[in-house]
Amino acid sequence: MRTLLEVQRKLLPDFLTVMQKRYDILRHIKMLQPVGRRSLAVSLNLTERILRSEIDFLKGQNLINIFSSGMMLSEEGIEVLEKLEGIMREVMGIDLMERQLQEMLQVDEVIIVSGNCEESPWVKKELGKACAIRMKREWKTKNTIAVTGGSTMAEVANSLSPDEASMQLTFVPARGGLGEATQIQANTIVEKMAHKARASYRVLYVPDQLSDESYTSIMKEPAMKEVITKIKSADMIIHGIGDALAMAKRRNTSSDMLKKLIDGNAVGEAFGYYYDENGTVVHKVLTVGIQLEDLSPEKRVITVAGGKTKVKAIRSYMKGAPSSTVLITDEAAALELIQGYHTLK
Repeated sequence: MRTLLEVQRKLLPDFLTVMQKRYDILRHIKMLQPVGRRSLAVSLNLTERILRSEIDFLKGQNLINIFSSGMMLSEEGIEVLEKLEGIMREVMGIDLMERQLQEMLQVDEVIIVSGNCEESPWVKKELGKACAIRMKREWKTKNTIAVTGGSTMAEVANSLSPDEASMQLTFVPARGGLGEATQIQANTIVEKMAHKARASYRVLYVPDQLSDESYTSIMKEPAMKEVITKIKSADMIIHGIGDALAMAKRRNTSSDMLKKLIDGNAVGEAFGYYYDENGTVVHKVLTVGIQLEDLSPEKRVITVAGGKTKVKAIRSYMKGAPSSTVLITDEAAALELIQGYHTLK
């Protein structure tokens, strides 16, 4: 397939350009449907005149249907798009980028979805879908799944569906609550994942950040010990990576601690650990839940984060990530990570 694509690039460069444009249009329609022409043009950064001719072509091929509410893919359009996915990964070089990043980061696997989640909200849904598919590959043998909070994890929950193995799973929160919007807290996401997968779940009703005294007191509670033991024994851990200062603000961090993070050039955060660009821990929040030492090699760790603004955070965390990590990111972040690696070399 790759040899054929290289020949086509030489002999018919316009063919691949047109195919990619129409593939992008079909993908956008699928994620936004029903969608009007003007909204679609804005999303694709195309003029309405150019888009109109492409829509006429796709309509003529019975790939889309046009209703008063907007455009939608036809059954044939859905089938064609599914067949195109694998081809377009090679056309766009995404499969090569995955192998490059896997080698650079020294992790088990890298999965890249096309697009930029900061420019196109539906790309975050694609990240969630990719994570859900990857989870299913192993949850027959990984029965307890710990999950952090955040908007990306919420999209993972939206993408889950049940199967025979999922009914044996137990979902647990990887940490306490941040006091943010309920729908993106770990407890809420865990409950939704369990509902979607028809599995069981446990919750952790404690704040993410605790004082020494509160931490000591809580950890003495028998019921809390049982939940924490379940969390720390999780076979699979699904988590995001945060921008350090953004996460500090979400935690209502004190001005003194914020200054420590700024002075320490903290760029990334995961599991309550703040990292600088070299992957060195600048500060550790006292939290109940998963700690770095819990990320042992036999556990499957799936890290999901995308967007150009997350690149420094991703790079900093990945320098100390366990080798059992699967990184799921978007094309925009992947390109920046690869370019940054070559620049540093």
